[in-house]
Amino acid sequence: MKNDTRKRARERLDQRLSALKPEDRFRPPPKGWIRAIRDAIGMTGVQLAKRLGVRPQTVESIEKSEASGSIQLSTLRRAAEAMDCTLVYALVPNSSLENAVHQRARKLAIRDLQRVAHTMRLEAQETGDAGMEARIEAYIRDVLKDRDLWNEP
Repeated sequence: MKNDTRKRARERLDQRLSALKPEDRFRPPPKGWIRAIRDAIGMTGVQLAKRLGVRPQTVESIEKSEASGSIQLSTLRRAAEAMDCTLVYALVPNSSLENAVHQRARKLAIRDLQRVAHTMRLEAQETGDAGMEARIEAYIRDVLKDRDLWNEP
């Protein structure tokens, strides 16, 4: 039952996150979003500093930290609000979440089945590679279905 709930949650997240693909549309400008938006609306660094309640040198430091990727989310949020913007934050998976889970289960199944195959070879009970794909899928369905896929044994 827990797996069905997780599967539905993954499907809902995949659907919501699909609107953010391709994610390269949201790459920040070279000097960062703060600087780009501040320049676009005609706001000076001094004006932004006043709205943030900091020194103008701090605005320069904030913009540099955003451009380098070391800015804190809380600082980015405050800067966005000071320019009447909303910070949008998301993690966008490289493939679907459902695919990530299936690939992880497949990797574990292959690893486990190769161990069994090795033992069987040592005991002269080798089954060969015929039907390996079916065995992998059956192993995922029957053995890995309730297992925590992300903990290493």
